[in-house]
Amino acid sequence: MRFMLMHKLDESRPELFRPTPEFMAAMGRFMQEATEAGVLLTGEGLRPTSEGAARITVSDGKQTVTDGPFTETKELIAGFALIQAASLEEAVKWGRRFAELFDDVEVDVRRVAEMADVAPPA
Repeated sequence: MRFMLMHKLDESRPELFRPTPEFMAAMGRFMQEATEAGVLLTGEGLRPTSEGAARITVSDGKQTVTDGPFTETKELIAGFALIQAASLEEAVKWGRRFAELFDDVEVDVRRVAEMADVAPPA
């Protein structure tokens, strides 16, 4: 099963988007370990919404595009990892280890919907 780990940061704290060399080294070790364990499929950090972002909203069939920064939203997804895990419990284990890299973070662990999960039976 694939799971998405998403971490959120407070965009009103710009220092959180400028990681220290020590943090980057710790993140590198975590990513290497997850890769060697065969769990990590991909993972990336995201730039603040002030550095190239847009939000598309559809209401009653009408689209609205809002350019960043999204000042009305404090916590936004700041990065993600896509992992392969045998169970939610295993994914949470990796998510907890990922969260340990931060002093203050919220990490969501969500199972990816596969086509077989949503396709109508034949």
